[in-house]
Amino acid sequence: MASSGLDVVTGAFGYTGRYLARRLVAEGRSVRTLTNKPPVPGEDRAGIDVRPLVFEEPRRLVEALRGAATLYNTYWVRFARGEVSYERAVANTRTLFRAARDAGVERIVHVSITNADESSPFPYFRWKGVLERELRELGVGYAIVRPTVVFGLEDILINNVAWLLRRFPLFLAPGGGDYRLQPVYVDDLAALLVQAGTDDHDVTLDAVGPEQYRFTELVDVLRDAVGSSARVVTVPPAVALGLSEILGRVLRDVVLTREELEGLRADLLVSSDPPTAPTSFRAWTNEQGQQLGRGWASELARHYRR
Repeated sequence: MASSGLDVVTGAFGYTGRYLARRLVAEGRSVRTLTNKPPVPGEDRAGIDVRPLVFEEPRRLVEALRGAATLYNTYWVRFARGEVSYERAVANTRTLFRAARDAGVERIVHVSITNADESSPFPYFRWKGVLERELRELGVGYAIVRPTVVFGLEDILINNVAWLLRRFPLFLAPGGGDYRLQPVYVDDLAALLVQAGTDDHDVTLDAVGPEQYRFTELVDVLRDAVGSSARVVTVPPAVALGLSEILGRVLRDVVLTREELEGLRADLLVSSDPPTAPTSFRAWTNEQGQQLGRGWASELARHYRR
C-alpha cells in the first residue's frame, strides 16, 4: 500500500462500503468517506472523517481527496429512476476519477460487475464496461474488482427472496429459473478490495464465491434456511414482471426491473475464473436463515427517499 495512511471510501455507511471501511480501520488506516447519506440513529461513524460527495463541485472533491493514498469507489446506481440515470452516474464517476487524479491519489480501487462489457445490450453492464476502460486510461494505478450477487444480512435481493418465501405459498421464478448465479459474501468482497489496494500493479479480477447455483436452486437453499414450505414454480417472464410491478406498488418499491431479469437470464452473474472468495452461500444461509426475510429491504427507501 502507498505510504500515506489515509484512504477514501465512497459510501462508507452503505452496504459494501460499511464492510470495507471496517476492514480498513481494523488495519490501522485512516478512513475518510465521501457520502451524502444522512446519519441513521445508532449508526457508528466514529473514527471516520465525513465529507460531502459533491459531484457538481469538482474542486471540493479534489480537496477532499488530497493526501489520500487510495480511493475505494463503491458509487453506482441499481437502475435509472427520475433524474437518476446511468449516464449521470457515469458522468459523476468520471468527475470522481479525475478529481482523484488531480488530487494526487496514487491508486483507485473500483467496484465494477462481472462480465462488464462496452458492447453489452444491458446498460448496467455496458456503462460499467465504459468506466473500466476510462479508469485504465486515466493514468492512475488501479484495481478493478468485479463482484456478482453480493450477499449479507443487509442485502436487498437475497433478503427479499427470503421475505417472499416466508409470506407466500408459491415463489414464482421467472422463465425456466435455470440461469446461474455465483454469490459472493460482502465481507469477502471487502477483503478483496482491501487486498487490491495493497497491490502495486494494475489488476482486474472477479469477486466470486465458491458455489454456482441455478436460480431455482438458490431459492431452494433459502427456502430450507428460513423454514418455508413455499413451492417454487416457474412462470413466463412477462407474468413475473407484471406481478413484481403490482407488489412494488403495494410496497412502494421496485421489486425487479426488466433489464435485471434479462441480465439474470443471460448468465452474467457468474465467472469463468476460479473462485476468489471462500464463504459458502449455503453454509452462511443455514447459519443466518432465522434473520433473513424478517422485513422487506426497500431500494427506494435506502437510496431515493430522504
